[in-house]
Amino acid sequence: MPEYIATIGLEIHAQVRTASKMFDGCSADYAGSPPNSRVSVVSLGLPGALPVVNAKAIEYAALSGLALNCTVNQRSIFSRKSYPYPDLPKGFQITQYDEPLCSDGWIEIRLASGATKRIGIERLHIEEDTGRLIHADDGSSLIDYNRSGVPLMEIVTRPDIASPEEARLTFEKIRQILVWIGVNSGNLEEGALRCDANVSVRPADQAAYGAKVEIKTINSFRFVERALAFEIQRQIAVLEGGGVVTQETRGWDEFRGETVGQRSKEYAHDYRYFPEPDIPPLVLSAEWIAARRAELPELPDARRARFESGYGLSFQDADLLTLERPIADYFEAAVAAAREVGGTPKDVANWVLNEGFRLLKERNEPALRLVERMPVAHLAALIDLVAKGSINRNVAKQVFDASFDSGADPARLVAERGLTQISDSAALAAVAREVIAANPKVVAEYRGGKTSALQYLVGQMMRATRGQANPQLARELLEAELAGEE
Repeated sequence: MPEYIATIGLEIHAQVRTASKMFDGCSADYAGSPPNSRVSVVSLGLPGALPVVNAKAIEYAALSGLALNCTVNQRSIFSRKSYPYPDLPKGFQITQYDEPLCSDGWIEIRLASGATKRIGIERLHIEEDTGRLIHADDGSSLIDYNRSGVPLMEIVTRPDIASPEEARLTFEKIRQILVWIGVNSGNLEEGALRCDANVSVRPADQAAYGAKVEIKTINSFRFVERALAFEIQRQIAVLEGGGVVTQETRGWDEFRGETVGQRSKEYAHDYRYFPEPDIPPLVLSAEWIAARRAELPELPDARRARFESGYGLSFQDADLLTLERPIADYFEAAVAAAREVGGTPKDVANWVLNEGFRLLKERNEPALRLVERMPVAHLAALIDLVAKGSINRNVAKQVFDASFDSGADPARLVAERGLTQISDSAALAAVAREVIAANPKVVAEYRGGKTSALQYLVGQMMRATRGQANPQLARELLEAELAGEE
């Protein structure tokens, strides 16, 4: 069988987090609202209603373009796109076509091999979202126009993506950046972020691209990867069977695990674009663009690199700590607090990544929960207790959990629960003798050369003291008692 090359491009649709819709003052916060309750004469497309551009949406879109290394164009225009589907009642969508707001950008993704790859961003333009079609079991369809008119960015990558894995990584990276700068919620389940994937397949010795198939409206990273993997194999099977792949739009059926044909793919001329007569060209000054650039926060890649160089963290730890901005901010604040009590960035990273992330995963809670439930002062206090020898690491883990759940100060929890570490040599020596007397078989194994048996005896001492014994001292006392009895 000949080799085949897959060529993939993504069109990512991201709602902009503004208070009002793109072209009117109607609320854009429709989550949980009754159907068709967040509408206006503009979003319903009533005769005579005129659009007014949402300035904040333009600011956020420009900010997004800059974060994606795009050029923000000083002139862009809005166009009408003929739209024959009922989820936009006026029969067209106000969007941008040949003169978009932003163009010629890029992002970098890191592959499983550790190598990085640059994915080009062809354009970022601003438009209005559509309503939601809800298909009933009886074959009828209902329409909720609450979403209609919500500001939407469309981010179009260049066809630089060569595999389903790269497509998933690209989608994840763009989501990370948009959420990081605060312009998008990142909520895929509610449709605030979704993706269309375009893919074509051709024999490796063929220069021309194959026919492009679009997989429409995917709202999961895993689904993007699975849908593309299936579609690539489907197209290869068609070509291997002597058939011709046709340009079309397909959907991803998760239950069947396959893409399903929906309609023949439209071309640009099918949409009959022309400049929107009710909105003049959008003209931005160089000073306005510079002001947006100045608003950009330190972006995830730059912060990760700084965590590596400035705090001595591994790439893996720095990468995990910069997946979400609240956690990155929390980590830096905790490092500053911990340093006042002699703690190190690595101490903080270990507590956040090992215990903090464990609790978040167990409780299925967002990153912000750690910030709320384990204030940096509490984490610094816990690090201080361990450093001073007031509690050992195992007890500290229990205190971390209790502090996370109750919000109580770690020092208070240690005092109230009597968890202070036992470092009294005489008291621990007595426990060591009791443990040795109760475990003659293990003692014999240790004296017979099985040095690992000592760890079992240390564990028995920790158990006898409810985890409060100083582990190092317990080990030393056991070794001394065992040597003395020989």
